[in-house]
Amino acid sequence: MKIAVLGGGNGSFAAAGDFALQGHDVRLWRRDTDQVLAHRLEGSRIIVKDSNGRHDVRLALVTTEIGDAVHQAELIVCPVPAFAQAEIAKQLAPHLCDGQVIFLPPATFGTMIFASALRDASNPASISFAETGTLPWLTRKHDSFEVAITIRAKRLPVGVFPLRTADHALSVIGQAFPGVTEPCGDALSGALMNAGPIIHPPLIIMNAGPIEHFEGWDIHKEGTQAAIRRVTDALDAERIAVREALGYGAPHFPLAHHYAKEGEIWMYGRGSHDRLTDSGDWRERIVLTAHRYMREDLQIGLSFLASVAELAGISTPLARSFLAIGGAICGEDFMSTGRTLDSLGLGDMNRGSLQRLLREGFTR
Repeated sequence: MKIAVLGGGNGSFAAAGDFALQGHDVRLWRRDTDQVLAHRLEGSRIIVKDSNGRHDVRLALVTTEIGDAVHQAELIVCPVPAFAQAEIAKQLAPHLCDGQVIFLPPATFGTMIFASALRDASNPASISFAETGTLPWLTRKHDSFEVAITIRAKRLPVGVFPLRTADHALSVIGQAFPGVTEPCGDALSGALMNAGPIIHPPLIIMNAGPIEHFEGWDIHKEGTQAAIRRVTDALDAERIAVREALGYGAPHFPLAHHYAKEGEIWMYGRGSHDRLTDSGDWRERIVLTAHRYMREDLQIGLSFLASVAELAGISTPLARSFLAIGGAICGEDFMSTGRTLDSLGLGDMNRGSLQRLLREGFTR
C-alpha cells in the first residue's frame, strides 16, 4: 500500500520506519529542508530498533513537497502534536483526492481541523478522517534517522469522520495496522479515547518540583507514584462520564488497565508501562512551560475535554483544576488559548446537530 507520513518527530519516524519494515511504499514529508537533504544523502533510510533487533529500511521518498508525498497515497498518517495540526492541514488540503484516508494518531478532535481545511480550500474530494486514542508506538528517536520502538499498540480504538465512510476508512487503516484497529464510532468518540490528556497532566503538574530541580526526570518511573495514580484514575472517570453522557458505549479503555497485571488488555498490551520505564528513553530534561505534555495534553487536551463536558452536562472539576494550575505555571488562561468546540467553529451546535455533522460530514 502507498502510505504518506507527515512530520519529522518521534511518531512520524516510527510510522515511516515501521510501515517500510512491513513492506509498504512509504513517503515521508517534513518541513525542514536541511534535514530532508541530509536524509536523502543517507539513502532515505531509517534504522528501526525493536525487540527483534536492528532493521535498516528504505523509504520510497523523503521530501519537503507535501503534494508529492501524498500523490496517489491511499493512507496519509499524521502523528504530529495537536498544536501543529492546523498549519499542516492547510498545506495538505489542496492536494487531497477522492478515497484517501487521513489517520491522526491521536488527535484531540483534530479530524475537524483537517476536514475544515478541506472545506475551506474548496476541495470537493471525498475524504475520510480518523483518529485513535494513542500513538501506535511507544517510541523515541535515538539519532537523526534512527528510531527505537519499545512497544507497538495491540488495540487501537478508531473513530471516523464522517461516520458514513467508516467501512472504507477502517479497511484502509487496517492494512497498515493488521489485527489492531477496533471501530469505536464517530470521530468525537475517537477523540474521547485520547489517553494523553489523562496520563500526562497529573504527571507533569504533580511532579513540577522535581521536574524543575533535576536535570533529567522520568515522570513515568519516579513520577508515577500511588497518589498520582489515584488522581489519574479520578481524572479518567471524568472522561468516561463524558463518553457515557454522550451515548458512547464500552469499551472506554480506562487508563487503569495500562498499569494492571490482569484483566482487560489496554491499547499497548500487558506490561507496557514496565517496558517503557525499563527502556530509559523517557528520562529527559523537561521544560515545564514548553513541553508537549503541557502544551498538547494539558492546554489542548483538557480544554477540549472540559468543553465537550459542558455540552454533555458533566462536571469536570479535576480537568478544570489542572487547566487552572497549568495556566498559572505558563501565565495563560488555558480555556481561552486551548481547544474547545467554540474554537473549532462548533460552539453553536447542540448535541443533535453535532451528531448529524459527525455522521454525515460537512454539506457541500
